[in-house]
Amino acid sequence: MKIPGTLLGFFYAPVLCLFWLTKHAVDSVKLSAPEAVTAVKGGSVTVSCQYDHQYREHTKYWCKGPIYKLCAIVVKTPRNRPSDRCFIEDDKEAGVFNVTMTSLTESDENKYWCVIARSGKNIYTGVRLHISHTVTTTTITPTTSSLVPQDVISWWVILRWILFISMLCCLASTHIVVWRIKTASKICPHQQLEHQNSNIYD
Repeated sequence: MKIPGTLLGFFYAPVLCLFWLTKHAVDSVKLSAPEAVTAVKGGSVTVSCQYDHQYREHTKYWCKGPIYKLCAIVVKTPRNRPSDRCFIEDDKEAGVFNVTMTSLTESDENKYWCVIARSGKNIYTGVRLHISHTVTTTTITPTTSSLVPQDVISWWVILRWILFISMLCCLASTHIVVWRIKTASKICPHQQLEHQNSNIYD
């Protein structure tokens, strides 16, 4: 008996979800930064990207663009790219690299990315920069205190593991359904044969 395509879809969907959840859960604790920051036009802003200490010696960079894979590198470690308005500093002891942008203009408003270069797939997280036209002497400068708190990160990890277990249950249920369909397909022809034989003797 051929298994319907919808059942195959239910079978593969949990597997893909499990892979994504575990991968995303691990990467989310390796690099964190504020989702959005706001700065005044003409002022400056500092964004802190906190990372796991195992990446202390890796190259870090800050790139600009709405899509990560198409973003343009602005500055990177260990050597700053030539830039009059953007600087990057890597504090390896604290496990954080800070990016400072000065003399901000409207064109600076965009999506930026904190990135850790590594073999295989880089680790990255997005930061949306908003430029305000409000005249004020205060410059909004996010620091490591504005990063996602560790307890919040831990809470998300726990939630993802709960989802992981739920997906395992769904996967097991799918296996049971498929097994029952296969079993039924084997039993039905056998029952039909017995019924035909009984009709012959009758």
